[in-house]
Amino acid sequence: MSNRTNRRRFLSQSAAVTAGVGYFAGTSLAADEKPASALNALSAGCIGVGGKGGSDTSHIGDQGVRIAALCDVDRDTLAKKGREFPDAEHFDDYREMLDKLGDKVDIVTCSTPDHTHAAACVKAMNMGKHIYCQKPLTWSIEEARVMRETAEKSGVVTQMGNQGTSEDGLREAVEVIRSGAIGDVSELHVFSNRPVWPQGGGRPDKEDPIPDSLNWDAWIGPAPMRPFVSGIYHSFNWRGWVDFGTGALGDMACHTTNMPVMALNLWDPVAVTAIKNPGIVEGEQYPASSELKFEFPERDGLAPCNFHWYDGGNLPPERIISQLPESFQKRVARQREGGPKMSGAVIVGSKGIMFSPDDYGAKYYLLPEDKFTDYKLPEQTLPRIPYKSGGDERQKWEFVQSVKGEYEPGTMSNFGYAGRLTETILVGNLAMRAGQGQRIEWNAKDMTSPNVKSVNEFVGREYREGWSLG
Repeated sequence: MSNRTNRRRFLSQSAAVTAGVGYFAGTSLAADEKPASALNALSAGCIGVGGKGGSDTSHIGDQGVRIAALCDVDRDTLAKKGREFPDAEHFDDYREMLDKLGDKVDIVTCSTPDHTHAAACVKAMNMGKHIYCQKPLTWSIEEARVMRETAEKSGVVTQMGNQGTSEDGLREAVEVIRSGAIGDVSELHVFSNRPVWPQGGGRPDKEDPIPDSLNWDAWIGPAPMRPFVSGIYHSFNWRGWVDFGTGALGDMACHTTNMPVMALNLWDPVAVTAIKNPGIVEGEQYPASSELKFEFPERDGLAPCNFHWYDGGNLPPERIISQLPESFQKRVARQREGGPKMSGAVIVGSKGIMFSPDDYGAKYYLLPEDKFTDYKLPEQTLPRIPYKSGGDERQKWEFVQSVKGEYEPGTMSNFGYAGRLTETILVGNLAMRAGQGQRIEWNAKDMTSPNVKSVNEFVGREYREGWSLG
């Protein structure tokens, strides 16, 4: 079978999008108790156990799941995490872990760089494993389509790691927008403090010895092979490289756009334009900053909407900033003077504005404040997670309890939802491939641009020999 992620089958979109998001402070509802012996039968193999993967592994273990295997390309990281889970088997290649464990694990977590998510998760889903995968769900648009196809076909429980989805505040905010409180939404402005890693340069002209502890071939995975250079790719700076990461947009938009996308059904843009586009540097790195515009038509009775994305210090225009709380305008002024960069989302409706001042959509303001002084919240339509903890841990509770079949609403950021979110976001990275101001029309069903055909080769890619999707 071909390694290219070019499956074009168009999924039914019906049950894929489950529910929404919201609440002012993101507080929880109940359940101080952690799951006990009833979960002891569940076991997990965890792929990528350093950094965010370290906490993902620990959180799954905290839910009573036995950590049967740890997999990381860096054996020093494996040894460190192994002290927490001394009974777990160690692997430095997920293929070996999945082949050896067979039916010995029920759950697989994947917290690796973006470019290996799909290859690992599709293989595991085809083996019947329930999957918790970090955001963004995949490196490419085609991989995201395959991930949600495979999840639907296999019937396993899935969850993407955009933990804001599990906050009461995000679910409440979705209910507020859906209720019509701010009217018809025509504009969405989302800005990010990313990148916080190097971007905008080219490939270094050097090569360093591969550390004895590092399986470099497994780290490269399905991407094209390149020399190891210390501190350039592994273990954090990979996000800015187009072969491995998805840049500032891919890193944070699954968080910052999550709430408004869910509330407004912002799927399948019909066009995207890079308003400010220094371009991909030497075909290697995303630019240090960008500004994008996505266009969405009328959908299910909702008004047409333009979504504007800003990163690298770019901000919405003054007509938007001037409507935000004074305290936030002061922070904007400090940023413009060289202070810390900020993140947020501004949803502009015909009756008012919703402003979320963080990455996760769990806190929000209704503006102008005097107009909403006596505002009454709409009737609750989305479930709240009955587990008292932080959003990240609540999301793991939701996932594990859904695997057990003991949480009826199921996971909200399942791959049916998360796949569509990821596809939508990654269309923006195609605009980086075109010239500034070039409007790229997009056919989401076929995953192609009919007018700028040169970007279509970047919708997916050929996998390196020895690596496959499935």
